[in-house]
Amino acid sequence: MTTDLRVLRPADWDAWYGKLELAFGGVAESAEERALWSDLTEHDRSLGVWDGDECVGTAGAFTFRLTVPGGASVPTAGVTMVSVASTHRRRGVLTSMMRRQLDDVRSWGEPLAALTASEPAIYGRFGYGIATQQLRAEIDTDRVRLSVPDGTDDVRLRLVKPDAPGVPEACEAVYARHVAVRPGMLARRPGWERLALLDPESDRKGTSPLQCVLAERDGEVVGYARYFNKPDWDPAGPKGTVELRDLEALDPAAYAALWRHLFDIDLTSKVKVWNRPLDDAWQHLVSDSRRCDLAPRDSLHVRLVEVGAALEARTYQAPVDVVFEVEDSFCPWNEGRWRLSGDAKGASCARTSDPADIGLSVRDLGAAYLGGVSLTSLAAAGRVRELRQGALAEASLGFASVVAPWLPHGF
Repeated sequence: MTTDLRVLRPADWDAWYGKLELAFGGVAESAEERALWSDLTEHDRSLGVWDGDECVGTAGAFTFRLTVPGGASVPTAGVTMVSVASTHRRRGVLTSMMRRQLDDVRSWGEPLAALTASEPAIYGRFGYGIATQQLRAEIDTDRVRLSVPDGTDDVRLRLVKPDAPGVPEACEAVYARHVAVRPGMLARRPGWERLALLDPESDRKGTSPLQCVLAERDGEVVGYARYFNKPDWDPAGPKGTVELRDLEALDPAAYAALWRHLFDIDLTSKVKVWNRPLDDAWQHLVSDSRRCDLAPRDSLHVRLVEVGAALEARTYQAPVDVVFEVEDSFCPWNEGRWRLSGDAKGASCARTSDPADIGLSVRDLGAAYLGGVSLTSLAAAGRVRELRQGALAEASLGFASVVAPWLPHGF
């Protein structure tokens, strides 16, 4: 087989994206969705593999900035739209794209790459570790009650059209104030606000159009929730579902007011949550967490493209001074020993010949990078090796995040 791997040309986008749709089930997306992804695609950061005139492989990389522990916003390649035609499996197509892509990311000066995976088992061999999880829940609002903090009744709620003048901008301003607070969040570039408003009728599956409620105090927007209603009935009466898309608030009272609104919507008996942080505060407002059907799921997979630059980019909640022995056969420039010295104010990381304190793969370093997966836990699974007594506890404490890392939306 002779194939040609090349940077995506704008004229080839339709064929390239059509092959992606085929790989993900063959159902064509709505014109609205296609238009959005066409506008967001960065052609010079996207790759296609061609067998003659046929596209048989796709991969892209968005330009992102990812929040890391300490609040820094680090340049990150958002790996996306990866597919291989079913006729060309086991021929090295995916490996060739991952090889070229990581070489490109390194040349762009981006120390991190990150992705969400349709099949999580695929990307570990390329050095990606699962760094964040998302919380799913189905809350029985007929039986679960909320206990809200003082000031909740002072918050004004207002139903608006999600795309009404000024509404998307107000919601984005609230979102932006959270970006530096929680590792894993993405600083959204212009155009990405459209993703949260995407609402093709063909995707609703019995739900209402997208709804939006704003939380306001003294005329200022201090929170918002976007959601769908899905009506349903049985002989005993209504049993509709509220399906939450996203919710952000600037203080506990506004946050509780929005959740109370979702619980109190007429003719509904459930709130479905698809993607929330593992430590989301509503879990401490409910009367019975057992009736919330909580379930975690993998979310963001992180890959350290440049170990030294990536480890220097974040801070550490407790002082660390450890030497890592890093294994990285796919990106051999990361192989070897690195001394990390850092604390809550900053860090340095450089190559060293000193004896190693901890041995691990770049995949497991990526899993621990945002502070949501402990090095101690990975060591208990046999994935991290403590080579100096006490080094593992020191590094685990330093790497931890005070809030759970979280990716609020896919890409």
